[in-house]
Amino acid sequence: MKSNIANFFEIKNATDEAIDLYFYGDIVDDFWESYDDEIIQYPKAIKDFLKKAKGRSLNIHINSGGGSVFAGVAIYNMIKNYPGKTTTYIEGLAGSIASVIALASDKVIMRTGSVFMIHKPLVGIQGYYNADRLLEMAVTLDAIQKAIMEVYKENLAPGADIQEVERMVNEETWLTSNEAIQYFNMEVEKLSAVACTSEYLEKYAPIPSDVTRKAEILKAQLELQ
Repeated sequence: MKSNIANFFEIKNATDEAIDLYFYGDIVDDFWESYDDEIIQYPKAIKDFLKKAKGRSLNIHINSGGGSVFAGVAIYNMIKNYPGKTTTYIEGLAGSIASVIALASDKVIMRTGSVFMIHKPLVGIQGYYNADRLLEMAVTLDAIQKAIMEVYKENLAPGADIQEVERMVNEETWLTSNEAIQYFNMEVEKLSAVACTSEYLEKYAPIPSDVTRKAEILKAQLELQ
């Protein structure tokens, strides 16, 4: 049984301007496939979440290997049509259908060490099937792949070739951030060095001038407090 159902859709990490949405783990079809009350990675939950967000800027954080194709496509379209500004942060893995969800935002940012994985759709089969049924499933999987390729095509980086992307899908390809931005409309997060106020600062060389300048500013601010 699930617990704390009354608090399930409580929006957290929210301000008047922005709200955070996390996709950590599998994308599933409904509540009963969700592993935890804090995980809302299925279409109806996302629908309710976005309704409560009321158009505020949405920061989407992703570390997921994927899951249900149709659930993921539904979530993609909901985010794509959300009226507020949306930004996706790929924090670990955006794999399989999670790679589709990641591309729904106005801006997609891959963080340090993150990975973008694309592959052919898969199906798990239990029981006994004859050749005709298996061929039917193969045709269905091909149709699903065509639908996913439409999403990738819609989010290509300038100059990228959709046929090259489909080749990578067919082979199953794991892309680093610098590789992924060559094919998809996303960027790599640019991190600024944290200013150090240590008295040992002068022992490290060469130190970029912008770092030492930030350190001097921060030190002055601390002395004024």
